[in-house]
Amino acid sequence: MPNQPEKYFRGSLRSATMRRAYAAAFAIVLVSCAVSIYAYPRVPDRVASHWNARGEVDGYLPKAVGLFLIPSILFLLVLFLALIPMIDPLKANIEKFRSYYDGFIVLFCLFILTVHLQVVLWNLGIQLDPGMTLPIGIGALFYYTGILLEKAKRNWFIGIRTPWTLSSEEVWNKTHQVGSRMFKAAGAIAVLGAFFGRLSVYFIMIPIFAAATYLAVYSYVEYHKEVKGSGVQDSSIAND
Repeated sequence: MPNQPEKYFRGSLRSATMRRAYAAAFAIVLVSCAVSIYAYPRVPDRVASHWNARGEVDGYLPKAVGLFLIPSILFLLVLFLALIPMIDPLKANIEKFRSYYDGFIVLFCLFILTVHLQVVLWNLGIQLDPGMTLPIGIGALFYYTGILLEKAKRNWFIGIRTPWTLSSEEVWNKTHQVGSRMFKAAGAIAVLGAFFGRLSVYFIMIPIFAAATYLAVYSYVEYHKEVKGSGVQDSSIAND
């Protein structure tokens, strides 16, 4: 089989990239744990854990919970995200954009680490305004999500999963191309929110809510256009 060596090489390369991505993800989990261990004897018995839109603390937790809750959740999330490509019935489609998905996992872990550092530093007396730091991280996450959506193939877990995108590959592709542009724009707008202090939450929430609503409607309209044009009453998801 003349294509076998090339296929093996690509599979090995993808596997090596995947291993590096998950090694990085678990390294970030360990860093978050190390930060918590370092901070434990240095923070109050009750630590600030939540801020309102004005950047004021409005929630506290016992320090053991406040310092180790995020690392624990992050560890479980990495395990779940690693499991998705193995359990999805359309796992072959996920493999087509696997490198982008693995990149998202690493970026997501970095974002959660920045949130954790925000909490720890605040309780150590270094009070960075979350209204300035979080929009930048969220904006980067939204923008990369736009890149991921552009590459995503039809599957049950990753992407814009409406009944209409899951029922038609054509509708999936159209919706994800539009969604890619909208999420990139939402990411840029979210970053701008860092310059508007307590208003930053609106720069995050309004664009992403608008994008989610528009994409749901868009996929519905495109699906019914397709059904009307083909004269078919229904369509069902199948392996690519």
